[in-house]
Amino acid sequence: MILFGIAMASLVIWLVLVVARDGFWQTAERDTMDLAPLPGREGPGVGWYDESAAATGLPTSDPSLAGPGEDGVWPSVVAIVPARDEAEVIARSVGSLAAQDYPGDFRIILIDDSSSDGTADIARVAGGDRLQVVTGAALAKGWTGKLWAVSQGIAAAGITPDYLLLTDADIAHAPDTLRTLVARAVEEDRVLVSLMARLRCESLAERALIPAFVWFFQMLYPFAAVNRRGSGRGAAAGGVMLVERSALQAAGGVAAVRAALIDDCAFGALMKTQGAIWLGLTDRAVSIRRYDTWDSVAAMISRSAYAQLNYSPILLAGTTLGLAITYLAPPLLAIVGEGPVRMTALAAWAVMALAFQPMLRFYRRSPFWGPALPLIATFYAGCTLLSAWQHVRGRGGMWKGRVQAARHEESSTS
Repeated sequence: MILFGIAMASLVIWLVLVVARDGFWQTAERDTMDLAPLPGREGPGVGWYDESAAATGLPTSDPSLAGPGEDGVWPSVVAIVPARDEAEVIARSVGSLAAQDYPGDFRIILIDDSSSDGTADIARVAGGDRLQVVTGAALAKGWTGKLWAVSQGIAAAGITPDYLLLTDADIAHAPDTLRTLVARAVEEDRVLVSLMARLRCESLAERALIPAFVWFFQMLYPFAAVNRRGSGRGAAAGGVMLVERSALQAAGGVAAVRAALIDDCAFGALMKTQGAIWLGLTDRAVSIRRYDTWDSVAAMISRSAYAQLNYSPILLAGTTLGLAITYLAPPLLAIVGEGPVRMTALAAWAVMALAFQPMLRFYRRSPFWGPALPLIATFYAGCTLLSAWQHVRGRGGMWKGRVQAARHEESSTS
């Protein structure tokens, strides 16, 4: 009777997740703007030009065609790129920003956060005239490293830009990424537009674990709910965030979330207080950071997993039990159970595997990873426990030599 109750609980959980969790598993919220190239440009672009304008290479004077602004003028944008020892990826990242075919005023500010590997020099070569390099100041108390660097970039940008593009140093952008972001922000009146960059998925560890990473994120923060106007739910993906500068200022700036270890979701929630936001999957922006080993993926997950639970041992215990019932019980009971127990457990396992399929298709992975989701979830549960252990040892939130979770706690108690 107990085993049947566990199997039924698991099945009910999966049915609720599939039916009543804003369709998170469908991966329907995507950046799928089909945009034409700018006159005289190759590749993807925005189609606010008519045929006569394309023939002359000049933008049309018709405001309905010339651009997202009422007068056909594109808003000014400054990209802010925090970078700390990013020599491996910075050339491609900054180079892709410098190559943006954006019709409006656009420049790039890179904040060199005490790099020791020549990151700034490599960036200068890749960024050309569009790039300004700012040498970062020593980390201020109560701030995470990334947000402290971002705050310095925003200060250097001044009050002139209409929008700020907050993007990571390991993101490579398609030439039309910025124009599509601005187009959505202006046309849909969004104070924040964020893209979940396609993560690298080449090594065995990446193929096994990365699609689930995005899938679990969507389960926690269903994109449809985030994008719904009037909904209290807010989130973002830190790799690509276009924010309206005046709205950010009205919200208190990045200082309002300066100690947040999961800074992108805190930032999304902050901006949701100022207006509508949008978050979606994309192929236009890709992460070029490598996670070739199981250990490197585990480090990425464990860096913030315990922070998601507010550093609570009670929530950690409840989450571990919940993961066991939700993910582990179905395959185990399908193997050892009999009769109704086995059939109910198989049904739960099947629903789980089927719900994972859209994300597997998005990442072009085999559908057979679906039935392996219990093992994948077990790995993530282990990383969450590792995150708690690291926190207890004073090593929580480790990134580029900084223990950021400890600083988070200090700031929250000050």
